[in-house]
Amino acid sequence: MNFIYFNPDEMRGDLLRCYGHPLVKTPNFDRLAAEGTRFDQCHAQHTVCTPSRCSFMTGWYPHTRGHRTLWHSLRPDEPNTLRYLKQAGYDVHWIGKNDLLATESFADSVTRVHRYGWGARTENVFPPDEPGHLSFLYTPREGDPGEVPMLQQAIDFLRNRSEGDAPFMLYLPWGLPHPPYTVPQPWYSMYDPDDVPPLRPAGLDAKPSYFEAIRKYRRLDECDEPLLRKVMAVYLGMISYVDHLFGQLMQALDETGLADSTTVFMFSDHGDWGGDYGLVEKWPSALDDCLTHIPMIVRTPGGHAGHVVCEPIECFDIMPTTLALAGIEANHTHFAHSMLPQLHGAQGNPDRAVFAEGGYDAHEPHCFEGKDAPQDIGRSRSGIYWPKGLQQQERPDTVCRSAMVRTATHKLVRRTGGDHELYDLDADPQELHNRYGDANLAHIQQQLLEQMLDWYIHSSDCVPLDTDSRGFAEGIVEA
Repeated sequence: MNFIYFNPDEMRGDLLRCYGHPLVKTPNFDRLAAEGTRFDQCHAQHTVCTPSRCSFMTGWYPHTRGHRTLWHSLRPDEPNTLRYLKQAGYDVHWIGKNDLLATESFADSVTRVHRYGWGARTENVFPPDEPGHLSFLYTPREGDPGEVPMLQQAIDFLRNRSEGDAPFMLYLPWGLPHPPYTVPQPWYSMYDPDDVPPLRPAGLDAKPSYFEAIRKYRRLDECDEPLLRKVMAVYLGMISYVDHLFGQLMQALDETGLADSTTVFMFSDHGDWGGDYGLVEKWPSALDDCLTHIPMIVRTPGGHAGHVVCEPIECFDIMPTTLALAGIEANHTHFAHSMLPQLHGAQGNPDRAVFAEGGYDAHEPHCFEGKDAPQDIGRSRSGIYWPKGLQQQERPDTVCRSAMVRTATHKLVRRTGGDHELYDLDADPQELHNRYGDANLAHIQQQLLEQMLDWYIHSSDCVPLDTDSRGFAEGIVEA
């Protein structure tokens, strides 16, 4: 069995046509869903790139080993799916961004890392003194988009496979549709902002304080509705562009005859507000469905075609699923569930709760982004990420630690700094009405609190499967 992980960055699940969006065009993702299994409610374990990727490659929650920042990747003493496959004889090729492995971890996990680059010119739509400058809205990309040579490398890799070659894992963690919001034409103008479905409104009562803080630091509170609708329209165009590239990859897979022996996973690491709630991008402690709900579509040889799993799953379920398909047994403790039964037509667990978390605590100043943080990457005051780091430095309460438990019908979010949330998802799927503390949902709130506590107790650490001697090493002499 060969594997392809097609992993676009920051793609929301609800904005694909096969997930019910009325406007966007995603024919190639739709085709994959028709030929495989679509997981309707897959949720990421974190809403930032690196922590999410560390989770989906290990089956660990971010708190299990402290992977909650952009600057703490998987290290050589930690497991990951790519290493399991390489050690089992797989040819592991990587085309795309990192945000997963520490530098010293590549040797044991990857056969070859291919070229990665953007290669296209684009500029901010707004000058620095206008509020829209911090909205991430850029002009259309011109020149040679970096994804095109990346796609060609992936296609060349497939076409150059020969009978008798080792099975392969092709890992494609691509940059789009991550902001800034820009894409080549005609995708940039593919959707009229006036045709975009109504955005979730800003200024809702009882929402966390970081909502309005982000809007003020980014001057989004000075931006009008048409600008935010344009952000969403371009974001939808970015998704359609990624779908277009994915279609060419799938065509090459079919033409080489490799489709009959290759499992394709199409999934994202987290979502994006895209103008909803008057916000753009994402936030480390935000756990809205816009950010946790991601696409997960899997096609495997012999799998059930056109199957839809409505029950909740977690993104890191891909780890044991991949190992099961490869016939590899995990030798580390993890908390993920194999999706293998669902790929062959079974339903999921309707009673399953899924979990996510994020944010930083006051005892970990090395985690906060911004000018004075040790991991500052030279962001200047003119950069579009400057307000994000500044807010974290000046208002650390707005990026405090958070945790989410979500069932098929309700969601609870707890934060160390307050700003708790509770939603009745059946009545309020867009999470417009925070019901935390509502006496009518008191029993639900208590049940979810108990589930969250049990989850933390269950997953708070991982005891190694090997053991150490309790004796003394030969030659050690007591002083």
